[in-house]
Amino acid sequence: MSLGPELEAYRAELRRFVAREVEPLTRWIEENDAIPGELMRKAAALGLFGLTIPEAYGGLGLDLDGKCMVEEELGRSSYGFATVVANHTGISTHPIVTLGSESLKRNYLPRMASGEWIASFALTEPQAGSDPAAMRTTAARKGDRYILNGEKIYITNAGIAQVFTVMAITDRSRGIKGISAFVVERGFRGFAIGKNELKMGMHGCTTAPLAFTDCEVPAGNLLGAEGMGYVQALKTLTRGRVTIAARSCGIMDRLIERCTGYMKLRSQGGRKIAEYQGLQWMLADMAVSRDASRALTQRAIDALMRGERATMEASVAKLYATEALGRVADAAVQIHGGMGYMREAGIESAYRDVRIVRIYEGSSEIQRNIIAGELLKDK
Repeated sequence: MSLGPELEAYRAELRRFVAREVEPLTRWIEENDAIPGELMRKAAALGLFGLTIPEAYGGLGLDLDGKCMVEEELGRSSYGFATVVANHTGISTHPIVTLGSESLKRNYLPRMASGEWIASFALTEPQAGSDPAAMRTTAARKGDRYILNGEKIYITNAGIAQVFTVMAITDRSRGIKGISAFVVERGFRGFAIGKNELKMGMHGCTTAPLAFTDCEVPAGNLLGAEGMGYVQALKTLTRGRVTIAARSCGIMDRLIERCTGYMKLRSQGGRKIAEYQGLQWMLADMAVSRDASRALTQRAIDALMRGERATMEASVAKLYATEALGRVADAAVQIHGGMGYMREAGIESAYRDVRIVRIYEGSSEIQRNIIAGELLKDK
């Protein structure tokens, strides 16, 4: 990824931050399933919570290439911490930046940029994950307010978020074109956040259900016009899929570095295991997977930054990079042998963490559907 001197300087600063501040806390985050407040404050001081928020509202105003660079660097350490930042600055921020009124932007974005308020994005429901047409959460206009009723599940950052972008049906007769987006604050009456879910991986990043029971949301908190929610969600998810691919490349970088170092140190049968061709081939395949993923991710970044729709490119990048990451993580455990299975080495946690990337923001199967659909379109 070719970046200007300012972004390259920020990359170097971020890499030092990850090595000095995040990496030493990785084990603590993993075991306590929480992010230390001091780390959150240091991240805020570095501008991490304002990455994609315009400078006029206190953010850094990075474009997609800069955001993906940050994703790569954060991928080199705690996956839970990386996800907190990525979700806040990605799918949870983009709808407010692109659709929010000036009043909404002034009200929310400065607090989000400073890290005072963490953001979350709420789309998934028990019956509506990959099928948004099955959404049941409704929003009915009543005077100067909308009344929301329904539930959401598996909502990232829910446990620590103060502001939520929520998708709800405003006109069921229009199907997915009747889905609208709203900004909901944690303290709104009728809004409840459930218990933090225990997960296979991604420890440190809270995931919880949401419930709306006659929840009152000011009419001014509608993002854009009624019916724009799903269209905006698609655009947001397209960008999100590219950033997940970028983060996957960063994780692969770290795993390859760990494996390379271990192979040079570990001896078996009187030889360094780096001398065994079988392991050399595994390492080579890991590098090929990473490099191909990075190339496909860059292709998607370039297309989006040119203003293209890039649905195909984003899905290809997300599908390939996340599937490749699964293979790389599996190989990393294998190369480390018994040690790779032990928590002390920190390899097994990466193996658990990365399983989610083939599921959220559009599973691998959904990406294949999208890719096939694009190929079969009449030109």
